[in-house]
Amino acid sequence: MPHTLACVHEASAAERKVYTVAEFNRRLATYVGRVRDVWVEGEISELRRSSAWATVFLTLKDGRTGACLAATMPRRRFDLIEPALGEGERVQANGSLSLYEARGEVSLRLAALERVGTGDHAAALALLRRTLEDEGLFAAGRKRRLPRFPRAVGLLTGVDAAARGDVIAAVATRYPAVRLVIAETRVQGPAAPAAIVGALARLASADGVDVVILARGGGSFEDLLPFSDERVVRAVAACPVPVVSALLNKQDEPLCDLAADVRAPTPTAAARLVVPDLDELRAGIGRARQRLGAGAARIRERDHARLVRSRERLVAAPALLLERRRTTLDRSAARLQALSPHATLARGYAIVRDGGGVLRDAGAVAAGDVVEVTLARGGFGARVEEVRP
Repeated sequence: MPHTLACVHEASAAERKVYTVAEFNRRLATYVGRVRDVWVEGEISELRRSSAWATVFLTLKDGRTGACLAATMPRRRFDLIEPALGEGERVQANGSLSLYEARGEVSLRLAALERVGTGDHAAALALLRRTLEDEGLFAAGRKRRLPRFPRAVGLLTGVDAAARGDVIAAVATRYPAVRLVIAETRVQGPAAPAAIVGALARLASADGVDVVILARGGGSFEDLLPFSDERVVRAVAACPVPVVSALLNKQDEPLCDLAADVRAPTPTAAARLVVPDLDELRAGIGRARQRLGAGAARIRERDHARLVRSRERLVAAPALLLERRRTTLDRSAARLQALSPHATLARGYAIVRDGGGVLRDAGAVAAGDVVEVTLARGGFGARVEEVRP
């Protein structure tokens, strides 16, 4: 009996149509490719996008069963979707099936992606964003600098929100001296925009409040819609004190983030932006004190050296002045001595006088006249014997 079965198996194996894997995948791709213009609903996961790639890769996941379907979409078409899609969002995807023959993997080539239940909201927000941007509400030139040492910090947050505790803890750690004015209000639902506007106005008018933090611990696209409401965005832009937005949502970018003077990635980061670090201030004061002490010591040493030099000059000045005056007198005496008549007489000259004074012309005397001759030492009388012209 075993021998008989072996013969049957050998006969059937010879009649089989056997495909290679490549041939099978090629045939399968033909069948798969016939599935076109199909709509699939699921959550986005494993989103991979790069500016260097022409294609965006993602996975559509069934939130109830966990079933997954790989999908691709041209990057240029994906980038046109506003607001930008992110992981966790529920979408309806339209496309055609394809098979990657080398790996036998089926994927959906997407031609369109639409948010489920938020398509109208997304379109309206895109239009509002362009309108407000054209008005200049998001312009960098209107952003205000945060105060260096605020007297009080306003905090607008939801009731019992974790963001409230994060801000309080960060402020208390960094700068306990600052006063916190907290306004807890509704931040989700249809009534939230009016509540946020009212709370923001109360905080901005509170005594000493120099800056306001809008804090929320993230949320879905729908949860954050109040922070993109036109009333809230305009209130943030018109707030009389600077506003820091800390909504903890990087994907959807609520319009409040664009209107705020500063955007913080987290409520804790917002607290670090609005108040200084006391330890850093103390360290800075210590360094400044050291620099002032070193500068005062240098000035003292410089002035002391200047005083020593001045004292030395004052002590030496009288003797130096006397020496200079003595030298001047010696030069004057030498000049006077050189100009003295006695010096001339000492060189062999004589002064001849007659009764009328010093003779300078031989024609003023005649033979027989008596004259007086003065020499360098002594003198004598003489009689003129001969006058030569």
